[in-house]
Amino acid sequence: MRVGFLALSAGLILASLPTASDAQRADNDIFPRSIALQQEGHKAQDAGDLDTAIGFYESALAADPRNRSAIIALAQVARAQGLPGKAIGLYREALVLEPNDIVALTGQGEALADKGALELAREKLAEAQRVCSDKCPQVAALEKTIASSASKRVVAAEVLVPKPVVATVGTTSSKN
Repeated sequence: MRVGFLALSAGLILASLPTASDAQRADNDIFPRSIALQQEGHKAQDAGDLDTAIGFYESALAADPRNRSAIIALAQVARAQGLPGKAIGLYREALVLEPNDIVALTGQGEALADKGALELAREKLAEAQRVCSDKCPQVAALEKTIASSASKRVVAAEVLVPKPVVATVGTTSSKN
């Protein structure tokens, strides 16, 4: 009885260890289940159901945390929901997996511009231009976002003209 229990325990331990095929997977070899869940997320996002899309994308990442496309899709949903800070963090995760991902670089730059961090957005633009030597549509979109964010900030500054405050000094009688 004890030997059977030990054999069963040893079998469970060995079954839980990663196999050689898991260790030898290429970085771009994403599990098919993760890809299928991501595609369902795209369908939901295209239909305008962002909450369902988020669920599918998160499930895709649970199936395979290296699914960079699912991370980028989550970041795009976060931007669509008006959450540029969350999008910036998600794009950062994608860039950890692949530092030269042009979609993640430009997406993070756009989210930074949305948040008002124009200098950081310009840094991302420079990185994206270095990665994409040809004229990429993502780089053009980032340039446009930076330009529109910069003009919004200037207009906002011109609209808010400070009103001068005139202080009057009155005579007060002081009793000592």
